[in-house]
Amino acid sequence: MLRAVSRARWEQELKVSPVRVQWDPERTLAGATLDARSIQVGLSRHIVADCVEKWTTEIRDVTPTARKMADQLKEGRRDRAAEYLPQERPYDLPADIARRLYRV
Repeated sequence: MLRAVSRARWEQELKVSPVRVQWDPERTLAGATLDARSIQVGLSRHIVADCVEKWTTEIRDVTPTARKMADQLKEGRRDRAAEYLPQERPYDLPADIARRLYRV
């Protein structure tokens, strides 16, 4: 549990932060929870316009791929469904940002 002072500071920072981050569990193709966690990033309304107009470099419709994966899963072919998953790579963070993300 966060101490009262820490919680108050967190609430103040939340009010002015344009970006919100939370840790979510990774899941298998069947939906089971894995031990690994991923970061979910949320944008406040104050920064959405920049994201959409300045930072977005590509939008792709992955519906056909998701349907192929679903078909493979229905047939019990998890290995084949997994072949459609995008390759992931670690993202190196500046030390000051990493400290904020990993603090408890």
